[in-house]
Amino acid sequence: MNALVGEKMSIVTPKAQTTRHRIIGIVNEPDYQIVFSDTPGVIKPAYTLQESMMSSVQGSLIDADLILLVTDIHEKYDENDVIEKLKKTDSPVAILINKIDTSTEEEVKQKIVSWQELVNPQAIFAVSALHGHNMESVMQFILDRLPEHPPYYEKDALTDRNERFFVSEIIREKVFKLYEKEIPYSTEVVITTFKEEASITRISAEIIVERDSQKNILIGKAGSMIKKVGTYAREDIEDFLQTKVFLELFVKVIPDWRKKDNYLKRFGYER
Repeated sequence: MNALVGEKMSIVTPKAQTTRHRIIGIVNEPDYQIVFSDTPGVIKPAYTLQESMMSSVQGSLIDADLILLVTDIHEKYDENDVIEKLKKTDSPVAILINKIDTSTEEEVKQKIVSWQELVNPQAIFAVSALHGHNMESVMQFILDRLPEHPPYYEKDALTDRNERFFVSEIIREKVFKLYEKEIPYSTEVVITTFKEEASITRISAEIIVERDSQKNILIGKAGSMIKKVGTYAREDIEDFLQTKVFLELFVKVIPDWRKKDNYLKRFGYER
């Protein structure tokens, strides 16, 4: 979606299951508006948070006028329930095979044949979102098939999310990039203070984890790791907000928050 919208709407890391929320990205041109709905990746849920993530995926399949299933050249996709729904939907379906810049021409050909047999979509695009390869063809496929309708959003809208959401996502992205194992998946970020002043924006955020041991790892020796998170996040937040930022980070333990409906609702997850 970042490549299609032309702005960084969704955080990107090498780790699976980075995206947790359904995020709207809007493309406005003089004669059309396209509303992209970027969902979490499809997985078999193991706990309540993942059930919420999959709920947003299922909702998007129902709502969409057109469906782009994004996979990558090295991925084995075996979520049969989604594949069956794609076969039965009345909406046009395209498969986007991403990261072809990391493969061979023969691998791409084999992957295209495999997806054609599996889903029989209206189109299959071999793309590299990183390098913009074949993205214009994807956009033309979308424009040729979207129904005519009055715009859903104002012409200057870019997303349905506020600045606080994207700031929290930037911080969470740094956690995903700097930590290993269970730490990123046990973490949530909550913005507690967001004060815009004339020359600086002051932001406080809580990084939520599930155990004291995770808190210790997140903070690091003498606060070394949390300082790294803060430094890298502040740089990106300043670029995003186009202003100087003072960023404070605190770490808080909420045992098993990923399994508790009340916390998931508080953190903005759909159920």
